[in-house]
Amino acid sequence: MLAGLLLLVVVACTQHKIESQHKVELAPVEIKPIHITIDVNIKIDKALDDFFGDIDESVDDVTPQ
Repeated sequence: MLAGLLLLVVVACTQHKIESQHKVELAPVEIKPIHITIDVNIKIDKALDDFFGDIDESVDDVTPQ
């Protein structure tokens, strides 16, 4: 028991030091442009012009008071 106590005292009086080092490397990030093609349906646009055309003409005929 005395030997165990002596060992505990010797271990408690010594210095313990742990060094840790981490190195993280990041690869360069490449950013590329994005090309987007938008197809517009002209038939719907013309149909809406025809639908609202009579309303637009009636607005031109109204005179402000």
